[in-house]
Amino acid sequence: MFFVLKLVLLGFYAAALASFAGLLPIGAADRLQNIALVVLAIHAVELLVMFKHVKRYPGGLTLSILLTMLFGLLHWRPLAQQAAASNRLNVPARPEN
Repeated sequence: MFFVLKLVLLGFYAAALASFAGLLPIGAADRLQNIALVVLAIHAVELLVMFKHVKRYPGGLTLSILLTMLFGLLHWRPLAQQAAASNRLNVPARPEN
């Protein structure tokens, strides 16, 4: 499912870039560009808030930042889930009284 949503986002960004080339009607182009800027701003906030998960990406920090800016939670949520799963496995058992 994340793969499909990532493809949709890439298509959205491609359409926003195409609007700069004048390939879309003017009203739609302006609206699409504004929405793309809002999406990127939201992803920038996500990057700041979820940085502890973003830096867990095995492919390098720069790539992880780029992927977070493009895909937002579609990138960092699996990393957060992996961290939560590993924390559950490493939690020491409660001492019995």
